Amino acid sequence: MKKYIVIGAMLISGMIFAQNTAVKPKLEAVGDLVKATYVHDNGQVKQEGFYKNGKLQGQWVSYDVNGNKTAVAEYNKGEKVGKWFFWNDSVLSEVDYSDNRVASVKNWKENAIVTAD
Repeated sequence: MKKYIVIGAMLISGMIFAQNTAVKPKLEAVGDLVKATYVHDNGQVKQEGFYKNGKLQGQWVSYDVNGNKTAVAEYNKGEKVGKWFFWNDSVLSEVDYSDNRVASVKNWKENAIVTAD
């Protein structure tokens, strides 16, 4: 089961973070980084994050057409690092990357999350 979850997470991350060359992002300089913002056809932000020296850098966030967050990822010099989060209906998936490879995957269902008062 874990193998299928990892494969699914990798496919989703590939689709989410694949860049469509037909749609030009809005680019703006932020210090030594370049912030890129991609938008859906309806004008909502689709994805935003940073580049440094032409490589993905720092946090990248993806949104659906309604503006709901669907993924948060971390890059360092173009490599996948740290914890990535994917929201899909009522499931939150956490994928940990080490050396640009999936190290572990955890999933939580919405009704299984307990908050402390």
